[in-house]
Amino acid sequence: MKILKTYPDRCIGCLVCEAICSETYFDEPNSGKSAIRIVEDDSGDADYRILVCQQLGDCIDVCPAMAIRRLKNGVVTISKKKCVGCYACVSFCPIGAMFVHPDHVVPFKCIACGKCADECPTEALEIVEVEDFPPSETEKWAAK
Repeated sequence: MKILKTYPDRCIGCLVCEAICSETYFDEPNSGKSAIRIVEDDSGDADYRILVCQQLGDCIDVCPAMAIRRLKNGVVTISKKKCVGCYACVSFCPIGAMFVHPDHVVPFKCIACGKCADECPTEALEIVEVEDFPPSETEKWAAK
């Protein structure tokens, strides 16, 4: 499956990735509508942290509407039709990579499309193939 791999030590905080992401999916360059976020890092490891979904799937099990699922290619997606806007997934995300914006009821996250990686001037982002993550409890149940 493909994920967006990050290299925070290469990030210069230009925010090109945020603009590309929000423009691609919401037709406007608005960092608040980006599924990738660049934040200053106070740990001392790098100047910036790159918050982006790693397709772990932990959010699948907490969705009471069963609006979140993993596609065959491994990407975790949210159904706009099924989502009830409870934001349980946002609160639960272990890496803080599920986002909301007041203009939209449905939360959003990275779907590993790679557009931001294509435009990153320092190659701080890259689409890579990884082994599949273990299925969530919901995925195990659905497979039965």
